[in-house]
Amino acid sequence: MLTISNLTYRIEGRELFSDASLVLPTGSKAGFVGKNGTGKTTLFHLIQGHIAADAGTLEVHKRARIGAVAQEAPAGDESVLDVVLSADRERTQLLEEAETATDPHRIGEIHTRLADIDAHTAEARASSILKGLGFSQERQAGPTRELSGGWRMRVALAAVLFSQPDLLLLDEPTNYLDLEGTLWLERYLATYPHTVFLISHDRDLLNKAVDSIVHLQHQSLTFYKGAYDTFEATRRMQMELHNKSREKTLGQIAHMQKFVDRFRAKATKAKQAQARLKMIEKLKPPEAMFDEYAAPFKFASPKEAMPMPMINLEGVSTGYGDSIILRNITQRIDPEDRIALLGVNGNGKSTFAKLLAGDLPVMDGALNKSNKLEIAHFAQHQLDKLVPEQTPLQHVAALMPGQSETQQRSRLAQMGLTRSRMDTVAKNLSGGERARLLLGLVTFHGPGMMILDEPTNHLDIDSRDALVAALNEYEGAVLIISHDRHLVEATCDTLWIAADGTIKELDEDLDSYQRSIVGNKDKSSAGGNSLSKQERKAAKQEAAARRAEIAPLRKAIKDSETKMTRLRGEIEKIENRLNDPDIYNESPERLIALGKDKARFAGELEQLEERWLEMSAELEQMDA
Repeated sequence: MLTISNLTYRIEGRELFSDASLVLPTGSKAGFVGKNGTGKTTLFHLIQGHIAADAGTLEVHKRARIGAVAQEAPAGDESVLDVVLSADRERTQLLEEAETATDPHRIGEIHTRLADIDAHTAEARASSILKGLGFSQERQAGPTRELSGGWRMRVALAAVLFSQPDLLLLDEPTNYLDLEGTLWLERYLATYPHTVFLISHDRDLLNKAVDSIVHLQHQSLTFYKGAYDTFEATRRMQMELHNKSREKTLGQIAHMQKFVDRFRAKATKAKQAQARLKMIEKLKPPEAMFDEYAAPFKFASPKEAMPMPMINLEGVSTGYGDSIILRNITQRIDPEDRIALLGVNGNGKSTFAKLLAGDLPVMDGALNKSNKLEIAHFAQHQLDKLVPEQTPLQHVAALMPGQSETQQRSRLAQMGLTRSRMDTVAKNLSGGERARLLLGLVTFHGPGMMILDEPTNHLDIDSRDALVAALNEYEGAVLIISHDRHLVEATCDTLWIAADGTIKELDEDLDSYQRSIVGNKDKSSAGGNSLSKQERKAAKQEAAARRAEIAPLRKAIKDSETKMTRLRGEIEKIENRLNDPDIYNESPERLIALGKDKARFAGELEQLEERWLEMSAELEQMDA
């Protein structure tokens, strides 16, 4: 479907691609991963012909239609459904021509073609896609100008999905979706009939919706078969083997160099020394492979010890103006609570976050919180609060009056910003860098609670892992609103849901909740509250049975990993012995024995690695 050959592209003198090549097979579903700022979106622009390569070629299969989400989301009087329907240009043109055509032969051709493209089911198909992305029938019939920016981007996504291009390019499509929409998109892409090329940092989406991974690193493109976890494990293994080979070559060079240094001046050994010098020149150790650096996050610990409960809500209602959005909320939050707030977009998750942060009033009921409690609230719209013309250093300096520039830069380094980016104005920072800066600013003084509304939208996978680590080290309470299941599962132990106009605790785990969404996709309200007590019990039993079913496989994989680590350690010990020049003064039998042991361990390791890959692939299928 897509062939990239020897691609080179530079932007402002910086090389994003250097002699990069890739073959993307027709019908494949490939995730596209790499650090932020390395050129993933740029490659999509190159594929679409928006910009030209400096060298090399990009070829798409003849007659293939390329589709991507429109940069400008629709915002007019046209209904949401009509905007999506108009994305099928051929159908739209045929319908317009059918109204004016007079030639009987042409009219027949038009209706034949409309039947061929299944035009009579178009409205149902478009409506189904919109429903999956969270649009009710009423909202589908309404004008797009009434929608917020995030919902308009959903319309743009629905339009490109409905048009079913032969090569579907999606750039972080879940950034405007809730968990429910993400789960629907995951299932839709897994069964999409054509080729998908997907930029995403959502490891769950990359594990469920794609069958291959394209990795962008060091200006090169590498294709891997399998979902994200398989890619990560395969690449880790490749790095270990590659670096072991490098170490072995360096050891051989060091060993021969010692011989040269020792016998170069002796006439009887001069020829042998010269021969080893020539061998050293021919031995070129491969470059070391390593992960690109992902800066850590670090959040200041709470300044004050908080009482229990830290926040108490009794029958609370809140909203905007005279309009009540949430009512009868009765909940409590204690220090060190880790809460994930789930629910369909539009059901009041962000409204609840604003209520806790003090940005919305209590319209009824009572909300009590400690006078000493400082709450840090992070939300995507707050990125606009950064001063575009100010550098990160200037932003931090305003919070550290009287302290030295060295201290200010040290604090910025804790936020994960490099020295060069500290002096770059905010408008020129990447989305991930702006998110890091804002997270650092809102948590600057050691809050007792953090409210994070979609904190991972602009972060790559390694940065998301760094955020997970920092949140798990943070000593205060955390409430997270996110479609990133990995973040929720790795940091939260309590699930709340925004549904039916209130906030309730969810009496099930995340796996059961996800299955309830899938099983109740035709209902207007998703979530655990739509299930009966018996259904929730059955869902929990099903989840327990599923965990029990795959437990032996997980244990076998873990045991294999332990054995592989031990074998690598044994091989490393033998290689260290063989690299020691003194070993060659011992008996030949000893050398032979070491060589046999190394060969035996290497054979066992190879068999274990093959079995480990097979079991990992089997587990991936069982988790699907």
